[in-house]
Amino acid sequence: MNLLILNPNTSEAMTASIAQAARAVASAGTTTTAVQPAFGPRSIEGHYDETIAAAGVAETVRLHGAGMDAVVIACFGDPGLDAAREALEVPVLGVAEAAFHAASFVATGFSVVTTMTRTCVTAEHLLQRYGLASRCRGVHGTDIPVLALEDGGAACVDLIEAAAREALARDRSGAIVLGCAGMAGLCATLSARLGVPVIDGVAAAVRFAEALAGLGLRTSKQGDYARPLPKQYVGWAAPLGW
Repeated sequence: MNLLILNPNTSEAMTASIAQAARAVASAGTTTTAVQPAFGPRSIEGHYDETIAAAGVAETVRLHGAGMDAVVIACFGDPGLDAAREALEVPVLGVAEAAFHAASFVATGFSVVTTMTRTCVTAEHLLQRYGLASRCRGVHGTDIPVLALEDGGAACVDLIEAAAREALARDRSGAIVLGCAGMAGLCATLSARLGVPVIDGVAAAVRFAEALAGLGLRTSKQGDYARPLPKQYVGWAAPLGW
C-alpha cells in the first residue's frame, strides 16, 4: 500500500518529522511518501496562511497523487481537503478529522491542545463541520509558534503538558487531541505523563487511511466531490486548470 503524506506548509524539518511519525505507525508493507508544496507559508497560523496553503495542497496532489492508495493532509486545519477529494478518487484524510474521530472512540469527551490561541477558532469550526462539537469539551492554545516545535525540546513538552493538565481538569475530559502535526512525536511521552489517551492526528489518519484503502473504499464522484469542471485558469494558476 502506498500512502502520500502531504505537509501543507513548506518547512522541510516539519515534513521530515511528520514523515517519521507516519512511518512509525504504518503497517508492514505500507510505503509512506512525504511531500510539501513548492510554494506557500513556512507555517500555517491563520486564515490567510491556510488559504495560500490550500492552493499548494491542490497543486501537490495533482503532481504526486497518481499511484497512491490514499492521501493524508498533515495540518490540523485540514487545508485543501475538499479540493484534494475532488481531484482524487482515493481516500483523502485530514489529520484533524481523523484525530477527532479517534478521540470520540476512546472517551466520552475530549479536549484539544494546540499551538497559537488565534487558531482555536479554526478547530472549533472544524468540530462543527465534522459533527463532533458536542464531544469536544474545550480547545486550548499554548501560543507556541508552529516552527518552535521543530527544536523546542523539553520546554515545549512541559508547556503542552501543563496546558493538557489544565484542560483535563477544567473540561472534565478523558482524552487529549494534539492540535498540530508538528506535535506528532509527543504522544507517547504525554500519554505516559497524563495517564489518558493522547491522540496525534498523523498517526490516526495513517491508520484510518490504510483501513479505508484496504476496504476498497474510494471517494465518491457523485455530487460535490465529482471531478473539477474543465476550464481555463490564468496567471500562476494556469497549470492547475483541469
